[in-house]
Parts: sequence; structure tokens; C-alpha cells
Amino acid sequence: MQNKTASSLLAFLLLTFLSSCTPLVDIPTPIDSPTLTQTSESAIIASPTTALEPTPTATTVPAMARAKYTLNTVMDYDAHTVTVDEMIQYPNHTNGQLDALVLAVEPNLWDGSFNLSSISINGSPITTYSIDGQKLSITLASAFQPETVLTINIQYKLSLPFAAQQDPSISRPRIYGYTERQLNLTNWYPFVVPNINGEWVLHDPWYYGEHLVYDAADYEVNLKFADPNKAVAIAASGAAEQQADSTRYTITAARTFAISASRDFHVATTQVGNVTVSSYYFDFNQEPGQAALKASAEAIQVYNQRFGPYPHQTLSIVMGDFNDGMEYSGFFFLPRDFYGLYDGTPANYLTFVAVHETSHQWWFEQVGNDQALHPWIDESLSTYSERIYYETLYPDLVSWWWTYRIDFFQPEGFADIPVYDGQGFRIYTNAVYFKGAHFLDELRARIGDEAFFAFLQDYLAQENGKIATSADFFRVLREHTSADISDLITKYFKNSY
Repeated sequence: MQNKTASSLLAFLLLTFLSSCTPLVDIPTPIDSPTLTQTSESAIIASPTTALEPTPTATTVPAMARAKYTLNTVMDYDAHTVTVDEMIQYPNHTNGQLDALVLAVEPNLWDGSFNLSSISINGSPITTYSIDGQKLSITLASAFQPETVLTINIQYKLSLPFAAQQDPSISRPRIYGYTERQLNLTNWYPFVVPNINGEWVLHDPWYYGEHLVYDAADYEVNLKFADPNKAVAIAASGAAEQQADSTRYTITAARTFAISASRDFHVATTQVGNVTVSSYYFDFNQEPGQAALKASAEAIQVYNQRFGPYPHQTLSIVMGDFNDGMEYSGFFFLPRDFYGLYDGTPANYLTFVAVHETSHQWWFEQVGNDQALHPWIDESLSTYSERIYYETLYPDLVSWWWTYRIDFFQPEGFADIPVYDGQGFRIYTNAVYFKGAHFLDELRARIGDEAFFAFLQDYLAQENGKIATSADFFRVLREHTSADISDLITKYFKNSY
């Protein structure tokens, strides 16, 4: 494996800005190789700040468990525009009354991309509001009482920016927008940000990593094309259901809803239990496209047994027309260049990044976290989940994985730094992803496999659907071990827990 490492070193050094030995463990149920089904690339139908004005109060109806977003969407692929009629049914589960709402509007970060037509609350138009960058603020006419529901309607048009490759030494590539062969909708709709301890949580964007925090919500996206004769292939977060003139996608208890559209997609699919896994890739990438599908399907089976069940009906794996991997609910992108570097074996970046992004369906999707202030909570666990995948299916590659994936970069720093303290993407990744993985490995060795995996399963169960903190992580951990881990916390963390 060292000859392989040396021969690929230059290629991987060019991509180091990307996302990102204990005894082997037996899994009771064998992991079967998924059967791949090749299908064709045919389409899968699917302001200046103003003064605030009071708005109508909530209706007194029983609150649903989660917010629901309904997005009636018309896509003009060639014009790079999307018209949206959005309805948000938002329950107040804050245990207190609310006098205002704060929504994130990420498309407004690009000049001319977010064109707002109207806002109404409970059917009454709102003509004045405050929108500043990504932040949309609305003052309510009277208190929004706990356990009641507001209905927000927003009409807008997105003019998508050209998502040109950015300098990786400065920032990660932009995904939202379009390229010559792909249109990507990520964080494309206004959403109500979490309210935690009476504070609306909306952090500033940063050059790398993620800054948004998401409550779990239910989504219904009704997608049609401006010209049905120009429909293109769609990869989406939710399960698809054909309607008369549109495709309805639904997903429940999700953090996000993402869409990728292209005329150039080829699709391979496989089934893992009741989960349909689909891999979308471009011409001349059939072998790596199916390899990404196989790795992700295998990872679902491993993580189902080690952590808990995969939560959705579908998972979409999308070859990005850019060099970045990024997770969304029931959906993730893989970097374009990793497809070109695929060598036909599981010992490569395409495989372990696919496995990493798959694990985010547990650590990010089910157990949420503040990705700006506490990114280690999902990234350390997702990185270490790669090791669990390899030890289960390819135990001879575990040592290679540590050397090639982790220790080649000589990681230093504290795992629990905020994204803003990273001093560059490589330094940030070394600390949050790689030192965090070493912490989890030492923790596992200290408390033993039985306690370690019981802890992960209970952590998933207790924090499922919530936004977990570092304190939550260590609270659940201490319910499963009395071992003294104070030295590990001092070694790997800036803060005490």
C-alpha cells in the first residue's frame, strides 16, 4: 500500500482541502454485496432593509411535532431559474412565547439570486420586513404562544449564480448554482433557524466548513419544469411520486432538502432492505459511479448494525461538477476528481469519502449539532465511522486507512474548536476530523467495544431529532462507563467536559 500512496501523493496533496489499532469487531449479520442496476440518463421527473411591520399572530391549533415545508417549485433548467411558492407550518416548541421570527435565506448572499415577491403570515400579507444578507427578520403583532402554529407563505424566484471553481486555499467550492452540466439547489429556500435558550441561531458564513444549524422538519417538494419537453434528470433528498404534471418528493424528520439536476446524469441503483440507493454520475464514470454506490450501500448495512437504522426511504449519491464532498438529508455530493482517481479497489479517496458522507445520515442528519461552534460532534464521528466500515469489511486496510487518510497529514490541535478558529481548512480538518478520530479510537480502547458501541447506539437514540452539544455527548458517554477519561479530554479538547 505504500507504493500506491507514493504514486498518488501529488494528486491527493492537490485535494487536501476537501472534507474532508483496536481489535477487529465481528458483525453478527454478514454484509452482502449489493446488486447494482444500471439505468439510462433519461430524465427522472421530478432588498434593501426596510422598517419592520407587526404581523398577525399564530392560530390556536395543536402544534405538530416538527415544522413542515411545502415547496411548489418550477424549474427552468436552461435559464437557470427556479420559481417557488413556499409554505412553512412552524410550531412553537420553545417553551416560551415568541415576538419575532428569524429565517435563513442563503441565496440572498449572491447579488440578484433571491428575488422576493411576497410574504404572508396566516393569510395576511406582510409588506415590510428586514432582510440583511442571509437573515430575514419578521416582528409579530402579538405573542406567538407555545405549542401553537404559524403558517408562513413566501413567494420568490431564484436566479442561480454560475458556481465557478474557487481557490481552495481561500474557500471551499460553491455548490449552490449551476455549472456547464449541473444545476444544484442547496440551502435554497428560506427556513426558520433554531431557537435555543431564547436565541435564534444563525452564524456568519465562513471560508470552509459549515455555518448553518438546522431543526428537523418534514418536507414536500412539488417539482415541475417550465417546459415539460425540456425535463432533465433529478437527484433529490426525498422519495419521488409522480403526479399529473409534476413530481412530488417527500422526506420526514430531515435537516435539509437538496436537489441536483442534469441532462448528463447516468444512474445506477441498488436496494438495501427498504432503502433505495441511487448513484448519479457523468459520462465515462460508470465504474467509479458504481463503486461509490457499492461502498455507500455497504456502509448503510454496517451502520445499521453498529449505530441504528437508516432513517429514510432513499439515498442519493451525486457526482458533483466541482471538488467538494457535502452531506444533506438523504443526499450527498462527492468530489469530481475522486471519480477520476478511482483505481478499482476500496483503498482510495472515493471509497472512504463516500463512506464518510454516508455516515452523516447518522451524525448530522439524525443527531444534529451546531456545525459552526461544535463541528467535531458530527465530523469526528463520521471520520471514525470510516474506520468502522474498513474494520468490518476490509480489515487488512485498517492500517492503510490510518496512515493514508489520517496520519499522513500529521494532525495537531484540539478537536472541539469552532470553524472560525481553524486558521485554514487543512489545519481545521486536521484538528476536528483527524484528532477527533484519534480521540474516539483511544476512547474505544479505554472503555472496550461493548461499552463503546452501546454508547453510540444510546447517543443516537437519546439525541435523535435534536441538536446535540458536546455536553450531551459526554453525558451519554458517562452513562455507559465509569472509566477515567480525564487525560483523554485534556489531550484532545480545548474545553473541559
